Amino acid sequence: MGVTMAELFDQIQESVKEIRKTTQATPKVGIILGTGLGALAHEIKETTVIPYGKIPHFPLSTVESHAGELVFGKLGNTSVVAMKGRFHRYEGYTLQQVSYPVRVMKALGIKYLLISNACGGMNRAYNPGDLMIIEDHVNLMGDNPLIGKNDDRLGPRWPDMIEPYSKELIALTEKIAWEKRIPVQKGVYVAVTGPNLETRAEYRWLSTFADVVGMSTVPEVVVAIHSDLKVLGISVVTDKCLADILEPADIQKIIKHAQEAEPKLTILMKEVAIALEKK
Repeated sequence: MGVTMAELFDQIQESVKEIRKTTQATPKVGIILGTGLGALAHEIKETTVIPYGKIPHFPLSTVESHAGELVFGKLGNTSVVAMKGRFHRYEGYTLQQVSYPVRVMKALGIKYLLISNACGGMNRAYNPGDLMIIEDHVNLMGDNPLIGKNDDRLGPRWPDMIEPYSKELIALTEKIAWEKRIPVQKGVYVAVTGPNLETRAEYRWLSTFADVVGMSTVPEVVVAIHSDLKVLGISVVTDKCLADILEPADIQKIIKHAQEAEPKLTILMKEVAIALEKK
């Protein structure tokens, strides 16, 4: 069972109070770095690092490729806070826990959330290593982090999901990608719980309404919209998930493709964050 929204509000205050013992930073941009995509944290200057384990009520990442720390600092002149490592439903956490860090980053002052993930590519035009700007998503996790009595201090009862991914941030990212000569795709992300990968029949069905599939991002975005944040999402395609030519998954190859795409993703995320200082 999750906590009530009122209890959640109190927990957020306790987390922020502990963080404030280490830093008084008021970041404008929050960043969530997914599987094999942690290099952006090295671009952040004047850093203060806080392990998740030192923050009350923060979950701990159990995924090998997720570090588990909050990094405060600057990209250009923009004050940011980055999550090195995120949480997933398949680790046994509730979606309320999975999205908890977004609540804390909002309470610390962020206005924008930049979120990345590794995903399986179902669109035949996509290849491993491609970057896809998320235009929209489908939630097939069978759950929602906002279920329960609402607390208006955290957000409205019925948040509107007409624009979960900011058109303004998508346009900005496309402009930067064009200037930096970084090819990008644009499409729909569908979220499932995992941890197993999909069957051929599931890929065949999912591909009728989505371009990529993954096990994260949607809970954080739902909470970001509830919290009145503007969101940019970028997926890294790590493997081809075509039902008729499906091959056994190789986690090492998946992480390798994520790491190969990482420099391009790092440039995009960094330049977007720098540009947001003027907003």
